[in-house]
Amino acid sequence: MREKTIERKLTLMVKKRGGICPKFVSPGYDGMPDRIVLLPGFHFAFVEVKAPGEKPRPLQLSRHRLLRRLGFPVYVLDAEEQIGGILDEIQAS
Repeated sequence: MREKTIERKLTLMVKKRGGICPKFVSPGYDGMPDRIVLLPGFHFAFVEVKAPGEKPRPLQLSRHRLLRRLGFPVYVLDAEEQIGGILDEIQAS
């Protein structure tokens, strides 16, 4: 399965829960997560999407740590089966 397929499924499932999942583009600040998940009730998180079995690059891990230190949740998604659990966690926060 390709990263793009997982990313599309994430966007679709977020939409089904009444939210949006825009692509996060940060010119001049490489390594930021791919998507921001915004769900009703002020629930949000950053999601790094990877192909199955792939891991974030060192710069991406550094950005994830920075965001977490700032209090933002960050998830790494590399399997379609993880999407429901990640969205449940975001909505529970």
